[in-house]
Amino acid sequence: MTFRSVVKVHATTQKPDYDAPWMGTSPSSSSGSGVVIGPGQVLTGAHVVANATFVQIQKLNDPTKVVAHIVAISHDLDLALLEVRALGDNRGDANYLDAVPVAELGELPRIQDRVSVVGYPVGGEEVSITEGVVSRIEVQEYAHSQRNALAVTVDAAINDGNSGGPVIDSNRVVGIAFQTREGAEAIGEIVPVPLIRHFLSAVRNRCSTRLPGLGIRTMKMENPALRRRYGLGRSEGGVLVTGIAYGSSAFGYIQEGDVLLHLDGYAVAENATVLYQGHIRTAFDVVLGDHHIGDTVQARIQRDGEAHELQLLLKEDARLVGCSRYEQNPIYIICGGIVLQPLSRDFLEAWSKWWHQAPKELLHIYYEGLPTKECQGIVVVSQVLADEVNVGYQQFTETTVLSINGKQPVDIQDMARILAQTSCSEDLEIRTSYGGKILMNMGQAQQANQRILERYRIPNACSEDLEEILRGVLIPC
Repeated sequence: MTFRSVVKVHATTQKPDYDAPWMGTSPSSSSGSGVVIGPGQVLTGAHVVANATFVQIQKLNDPTKVVAHIVAISHDLDLALLEVRALGDNRGDANYLDAVPVAELGELPRIQDRVSVVGYPVGGEEVSITEGVVSRIEVQEYAHSQRNALAVTVDAAINDGNSGGPVIDSNRVVGIAFQTREGAEAIGEIVPVPLIRHFLSAVRNRCSTRLPGLGIRTMKMENPALRRRYGLGRSEGGVLVTGIAYGSSAFGYIQEGDVLLHLDGYAVAENATVLYQGHIRTAFDVVLGDHHIGDTVQARIQRDGEAHELQLLLKEDARLVGCSRYEQNPIYIICGGIVLQPLSRDFLEAWSKWWHQAPKELLHIYYEGLPTKECQGIVVVSQVLADEVNVGYQQFTETTVLSINGKQPVDIQDMARILAQTSCSEDLEIRTSYGGKILMNMGQAQQANQRILERYRIPNACSEDLEEILRGVLIPC
């Protein structure tokens, strides 16, 4: 491969506004990089085109830009596949990349391999090539998705605009540049080629591009007393299972107090690592990158001193608080000026430096919460739009809903159903954390809703996906 395979990706994006979930932010423009991997096909980073409303690509030394379409995207793995097609009368667009050489995928690099990062960093129009050495290969958190997956660290700068561009070893693509190491200078991370192949395989086979999850919380078993308590010898590894997410891959098979000994043929060490591919010591959930949702993996656990072999059907990652969402509008309900929405990473990011400044209750739920049968999503009072019907309730913003009419809502969809079942003659009672109590007559709340929407120039009383449930209640028939 030569640098002629690398293209510039131009994206116009519009993010939703979780402070005002009924509207979006102003559109913005940005650029990244990509690499041609097939006829008319470009591989880039998901974050380069996330929430995109319009995408174009531009090849080396060519002033012309052509429209590209997103064929598939994996936000979990920060990868996206673009395609150039004929557009309207301009049939030549489909042939725009015909003269561009197609890049070949290589293999996972090794420590101290020298690689080249190729892309179009901001500040210039020409392609840029920087060299570095592979310094680490292990599971990292992907900033775009908050998922843990295998990543390769290189001591080469990945600047704005470089993202989505290829990383080259021996003229073959061994990764896609996707993020920099926070607090470190000239340290970048790349999505390694095994995960690229995993993504492209999912696209070819038309299966989910989501990364599966086990749905377990574990703790290391390095302490000798803890190991003795669970009957593990000196040479035996394993991690202690301390929580199970309802509806997850492990739910109904693994229990709290079990010791996970093996996963997908790998022995799990007491420090929660496996020796992946025989030479990479990293977190045991690295094996999930080898599988698609719907695959099965074998696990060995120890329960009450006895070993058990299990077959786990892999499902989507089950979380109480969702990771960042893309290409989706926020979910919300406005009832009597009370704005309700699910607790999510996107909602938390409405605070600057959210990990410090967001309410401690919400942060604790985000980091520690697991879904249960009774609670599969947290609803928060995000705003109170001032009106005579909700006087005195402004202090209950940024708190969680504990119950509505005496019932704990399973999630916001369940809350919408409870609202729909409340008659105009009944009082609506919402209890929130820290002892909050919101009480209003449902009929008065319905009457107030229309004037509140008009006053604050809000187009709808709820998000589109809840309209059917709330039609005739908060939405006029």
